[in-house]
Amino acid sequence: MNRKLRVGAVSYLNTKPLVYGFEQGMMQDEIELNFEYPSKVAAQLLNDEIDIGLVPVAVIPSLKTPHIISDYCIGTEGEVASVCLFSEVPIDQIASICLDYQSRTSVVLLKILLKKYWKISPQLIASTSGYESEIKGNVAGLVIGDRALIKRAHSTYIYDLGTAWKEMTGLPFVFAVWLSNKDIPQQFKNDFNNATASGLNRLKEVASAIHFPEYDLYEYYTININYEFNKQKKVALKLFLELLAENNY
Repeated sequence: MNRKLRVGAVSYLNTKPLVYGFEQGMMQDEIELNFEYPSKVAAQLLNDEIDIGLVPVAVIPSLKTPHIISDYCIGTEGEVASVCLFSEVPIDQIASICLDYQSRTSVVLLKILLKKYWKISPQLIASTSGYESEIKGNVAGLVIGDRALIKRAHSTYIYDLGTAWKEMTGLPFVFAVWLSNKDIPQQFKNDFNNATASGLNRLKEVASAIHFPEYDLYEYYTININYEFNKQKKVALKLFLELLAENNY
């Protein structure tokens, strides 16, 4: 390539292991790295403001030529801890849900679970920054990322979307993948894959470098989040995209 490739990554703690290598200087002559929340990175990729993004998987059908370029992802084998429905009342008493504006994939996953797993139909409310304060009484809220890890200590009921998906399908779940909107040279992809793997071999080091007393990050990186984009996760992603299309989400 005759210029650096623009790479957008999610500005959440779960991304730290995947960008560790880049932050240590790997591929610094080949990429420009910037951080945003998930739906913003997805919009940047759709608008060709970046070439590669760690993006919520719900964006895949919207891209003309989506290319998954890495063997690693943001996924879970069950309880993800950072994508949850928070409520003061049991789920069958929830009247409405404030939706997190930062990731369409989590919103779509919630809609699928409400319909097919919990079989309830509360009012869904589009939200903006600060909506967490509205979670009270019979108004629940979908909260993702670092804010969800903090919210866990202050919620009566926590419904983990990774757990619910696993119980419904028997499969893991994939929240985000490294996606490009154009063909990328194979050598670049090989180097990129090696760089994203770098932090996964140093999870204890990555976790210990971050001050986040609200949650054990080493546990988060080794138990809640699973980074390998393996065969089962590919099956799960295919099912999720089929359900997305089937329900016109």
